[in-house]
Amino acid sequence: MDQCSTLALANMVGVDMHEAGRGEPSKADLYALYRMEGDGARRAAARHGLWVAVAVYLLFAITDVLLIPDVSTYTIVARLVICVFVLTLLEVQVLLDVRTAWLDGTCAIALVLGYAGWLSLAILTEQSLNFSYYMIFGAIFMMGANLFFNLQFRLSVVASGTILATFFVALYFLHGSAAYKLTFATFYVSCFTFTSFVNWKLNNERFNVFLNALEAKAQQHEATERGKALLRLSRTDPLTGLENRRAIDEKLRDYWNDWQHAGIGFAAVLIDVDFFKKFNDSYGHQRGDRCLVLIAEALRETIEQYHGTIGRYGGEEFIALARMDSRQQVEELAESIRLTVENLGLMHDYRRDGMSVVTVSVGAAFTRKQAGDTKLEKIIYEADRALYLAKASGRNCTWLFDPNDPQSSDESENIAALLKIATSQNLISLVYQPIMSLASGRIEGVEALMRLKMHDGTPVSPSLFIPIAERTGAILELGRWTVRTACRELLSDSQIRVVSVNVSPIQLKTPGFATSIAAILGETGVDGSRLAFEITEGLEMEMDSGILRCIADLKLLGIRIWLDDFGTGFAGLSWLRLIDFDTVKIDRSFLHASSDARGRAMLQDIIGLVRNRGHKILVEGVETAEQMELMREFGIDQVQGFLVGRPAPAEDFRHGQGSHKEPVVALKSA
Repeated sequence: MDQCSTLALANMVGVDMHEAGRGEPSKADLYALYRMEGDGARRAAARHGLWVAVAVYLLFAITDVLLIPDVSTYTIVARLVICVFVLTLLEVQVLLDVRTAWLDGTCAIALVLGYAGWLSLAILTEQSLNFSYYMIFGAIFMMGANLFFNLQFRLSVVASGTILATFFVALYFLHGSAAYKLTFATFYVSCFTFTSFVNWKLNNERFNVFLNALEAKAQQHEATERGKALLRLSRTDPLTGLENRRAIDEKLRDYWNDWQHAGIGFAAVLIDVDFFKKFNDSYGHQRGDRCLVLIAEALRETIEQYHGTIGRYGGEEFIALARMDSRQQVEELAESIRLTVENLGLMHDYRRDGMSVVTVSVGAAFTRKQAGDTKLEKIIYEADRALYLAKASGRNCTWLFDPNDPQSSDESENIAALLKIATSQNLISLVYQPIMSLASGRIEGVEALMRLKMHDGTPVSPSLFIPIAERTGAILELGRWTVRTACRELLSDSQIRVVSVNVSPIQLKTPGFATSIAAILGETGVDGSRLAFEITEGLEMEMDSGILRCIADLKLLGIRIWLDDFGTGFAGLSWLRLIDFDTVKIDRSFLHASSDARGRAMLQDIIGLVRNRGHKILVEGVETAEQMELMREFGIDQVQGFLVGRPAPAEDFRHGQGSHKEPVVALKSA
């Protein structure tokens, strides 16, 4: 039994193992739990068994009449008296809810009384020959004590032993030959020995079955707790303890469904810490993290007053969701959030706008009836647009999205229109972030990140334009452009040999996707083995035969398949079974949560699982020397994060970066 199972068992038994001073619960503790858990079944069995035994006992009155008719009247009366007595005693005990041990004792007394009462009268019969054979009737009582009732071994031995002793007393006064007495004595002793042994075996078997079931239950409990911890970890921001983007997106879906089906309005509020990069650069990242934690705690207390939800949306941005009835309530909530952070009084002397404390800009959107089929992400786009206007208005202010305000356009439609011309008007570009091999200590490749800007140069967050690109189908053209651009920028000079592209489920489901990739490879002169595609575990994508067939076609082209963000969803294990991935990228949340023993153990479990499948392992989000050392300790193949390098243009990787052994480039559109 492993340590986790032992502790679970100890908790079930109610024993504090540290106070008890031992490493596992004692057999006495486990046996006490066995008796306690089986108490209800034993009570029911004792009651039911005694009633059945009484019925059988009374039926033997027939044999009294046939074999010992001269005393049958007395024996039958004795049977009736004994039966009425023991059943009355039993039912009174049940009514008084006495301990089960008392019910077992009543059953044992009933057996002894039944035999002794009958025998004391039956021995007076003149039918000595019949009675000499009828004495075998006592063996039934011994079997009842040892086998019929679920009595503890000691109690059953006492009961059957008393019956055996009663038999020997009667045998002493019975007239019969020595051979007869020896034969019957041997039979009774053998019956006593055999049934007692069987009772002992049965009790042990029941106890062992209970232990096996208990250990299985403890292991299942441990697995369930680990699963819950993994789920909490995948839904919690490791720095602030707030819900992360994944969890907030789920809550947003719930709020949206309530709005669509029940008309329950809600507000989406985006909160951005003003001049936070300047704060980080001036005071250091450690103090910057502390600043975010303090803001998160204050925001949580404020949002709880409105019965809402608060989460970290990324970097220095937070998001709040709350059910609201009017725009005025939303404005009050936004202003309350702004004042909460300002009143913290966190010093920020480097912001150069006349303020000396940390503040936030707040953008909010409120559900409203609109013509046509509205989408879930629209309220986030509106909140983001409001946040942009709040920051453009001087920061440390709030802005509620107003569809009638000339400054508040329909951002979703604007971005959709922008995506149609993004490639032709050079509004889309790629930057690259390094990936390092721990074995060589050198940069082996980069991850390419897609960037979109408006005509005035204002950047558009990937979290905004990627979902729109997928919804409108623009992702198909953007995906082809991404592959073609990465090949031309980093593969044409043969310094970079492998490019990894993060593909959308829409791309994998589109007929002819593999063919279009083959055409790009032919056009750019790049061999398929120099390309890899990333599939994100968290994507809600059904692994149907069409997708698997598309992946198989891509592999025929020599393209490698990577699994991205492993551990953040529940589909990863199934995907590992269905697809032979070349590399598995473990989500950064597990590394960031490894500062304590529980998070470290969770990360080790995930690494062990992937390593046992034979895949290469890449861990994202390495930002400190301590995290890098931990990755070396765990024997990770590749790492990526700000400690390795920040995103940079392709030019920075064309000279002096491509001479390493099998360099890798990971391309994502976020």
